[in-house]
Amino acid sequence: MNTVPPTDCSAWSKLAAHAQRWHTVHLAELLEAEPDRAHDFRVEAAGLSLDYSRQRLGTPTLELLAQLAAERGFEDWRAALLEGRPVNLTENRAAWHTALRAGEAAPAEVRQTLEKMEALAAGLGAIRRIVHLGIGGSDLGPRLVCDALGGDSGVETRFVASPDPRALARALEGAEPEETLFVVVSKTFTTVETLANAEAAKRWGGRHFYAVTNNVAAARAFGAAEVLPMPEWVGGRFSLWSAAGFTAFAALGARCFAELLEGAREMDRHFASAPVLQNLPVLMALIGVWNVNFLGVRAHAVLPYAHALKLLPAHLQQLEMESNGKRVDHRGVEVGYDTAPVLFGAEGPPSQHSFHQLLHQGTPLVAVDFVDPGLDPLLSAHARAQADALARGSGASAAELAPYRRCPGNRPSSVLRMPGVSPFALGALLAAWEHKVFTQGVIWNIDSFDQWGVELGKQLADRLLKGEHGWTRKPSTSRSASS
Repeated sequence: MNTVPPTDCSAWSKLAAHAQRWHTVHLAELLEAEPDRAHDFRVEAAGLSLDYSRQRLGTPTLELLAQLAAERGFEDWRAALLEGRPVNLTENRAAWHTALRAGEAAPAEVRQTLEKMEALAAGLGAIRRIVHLGIGGSDLGPRLVCDALGGDSGVETRFVASPDPRALARALEGAEPEETLFVVVSKTFTTVETLANAEAAKRWGGRHFYAVTNNVAAARAFGAAEVLPMPEWVGGRFSLWSAAGFTAFAALGARCFAELLEGAREMDRHFASAPVLQNLPVLMALIGVWNVNFLGVRAHAVLPYAHALKLLPAHLQQLEMESNGKRVDHRGVEVGYDTAPVLFGAEGPPSQHSFHQLLHQGTPLVAVDFVDPGLDPLLSAHARAQADALARGSGASAAELAPYRRCPGNRPSSVLRMPGVSPFALGALLAAWEHKVFTQGVIWNIDSFDQWGVELGKQLADRLLKGEHGWTRKPSTSRSASS
């Protein structure tokens, strides 16, 4: 597969030259001059609709970005991803998360795991609370899905990622050991924070433990009554679709989880077959590359206009920044261009009274994605108004305003519309973002599936815990998780 850096591609230099004119074009003028722009710069897939008419680009820009994707060998990389061939080159692993939602076409081990998940969920009996112990990708995806979709199964869910004893204590308030199931999610079953919480759960009096891991022997040695497998080819931040999503499966029900997988599967089909400039996740990726590498964007805000999606930015922070926060390319050479921007965000209306001030009048150029499920006219109106204000600024009246009241506008944004917050729509949304991240990794010639930068801090913490610097961890022996 192609590992030529993007800066060696002819399209890169053409884009750099092309970008010069866009530094003097204002979105307000563009929107006025092109009345059909909102129709022309829109793409749909799996029920989602991406309106990118407020991005600072034109048809020639898109054609050059498509040329860049071709020169970077995007189609070969995409085929390798979807066929389960190694795309994580530093670890020589596949990243075959699409196989987890492939339905009848999924590998036998995936279908068997789903059957076991259904049997275990149906047999919970007296369990009234599931406490999910995981961190990072083993926590954020299932936590988001449970929070977004709710559930009426009669089983409460709590998520604990931090090893701070207060986190587990709060999750266990009002719980009884015989009615509480702990689901311990760790691919290696060596994750320090997760195992610390699992041991604390035992001291509290926990009796029921399931494990989701690739290390069956360690899970059994810990005392897990049931072990659900996590294949080696599943990365943590892409593991929601696997048994790592068991807590969501049990809380929401088999049908809901199946619809979540179906939505993701439909987006996978679109990603696999749609032409580059009609491909929703690929367009999201290319627009991001244009903004970061040619317009000087250094940060990206994700603003969901639905309380049900309030945890979406946290999930996407890890997905984007752990995947593409890299400075060395596939050749082992330090890159000479920017990769992943800083991603942040929050639920839309509250964030308008928080950091939108910076978006409108601050000095950094921040790109924005508004996510609008159309749940309420007030929320949708605010999402559109914010996008228009970022694009147009104060407009013709700016000259009449005091300088401190003027908004310059010309801030790029897209509006991603969903048909509500259903399991299908959420599955499609999350899969689209996964494919966006992968596509950007291809363009930037980096490995989106390793995370070596995370390891250094872990190693230093281990040395401290072993007393190398005069401090040895002394775990609590109290039954109380708050001890």
